[in-house]
Amino acid sequence: MTDSPTRSFITTHVLDSAVGAPAAGVAVVLDAREGDRWREIATGTTNENGRAEALGPEHLPGGTYRLSFAVGEYYEARGTRTFYPEVVIAFRVEAEQAHYHVPLLLSPFAYSTYRGS
Repeated sequence: MTDSPTRSFITTHVLDSAVGAPAAGVAVVLDAREGDRWREIATGTTNENGRAEALGPEHLPGGTYRLSFAVGEYYEARGTRTFYPEVVIAFRVEAEQAHYHVPLLLSPFAYSTYRGS
């Protein structure tokens, strides 16, 4: 048995592009869409490298999921104004895939995301 954590089926990496550094300490919630409601699957916080790699199980069934990032709290802790109190990224998971990486490039007044590897 190993003490090292396994990687989640869904991981994320938050980069604060305004300062050119990882965004450590961002709270993240992973939800699954069930009919017309969302069900929380996992919560986490980005580490010193801006990564959340232990966010939920090692496998998830196909469906619609979302990651919610508490970026308002992140910027408030740094004394920086931001337009976005929260960033929510909804995406589709195909059951046959082995892993999903959903990065977030962040600044106080803009953000972007993409399907990572």
